[in-house]
Amino acid sequence: MRRLSLGEFEEIVLLITASLEGDAYGVTITQEIEKQTGRTVGFNTVHTTLQRLEEKGFITSTMGGATAERGGRRKRYFNITALGVKALRQIKEMREKLWKIVPAKMLGLSGN
Repeated sequence: MRRLSLGEFEEIVLLITASLEGDAYGVTITQEIEKQTGRTVGFNTVHTTLQRLEEKGFITSTMGGATAERGGRRKRYFNITALGVKALRQIKEMREKLWKIVPAKMLGLSGN
């Protein structure tokens, strides 16, 4: 099986997109990343990453309706694809496998 490659920030953006269940657009994704990770991220960084994830086939986007609160501009909503889910599962499995081979004493997890 071919491994589906994601960078660390791509993985975070994809996880947040999945967690927002249909309410994922640039602003909500940026805010949720900051809330969950404590990292300050720029909207442009998130937007560029979303474009890259869409090009790779991990997410799709659709345009929402225009709203007065946004000055008539429309929101672009993002949803994770089956390929995106597959990539996240592979990453999760790999990380779990790697954590299992690290001796607990190396990370001070053994209580000693």
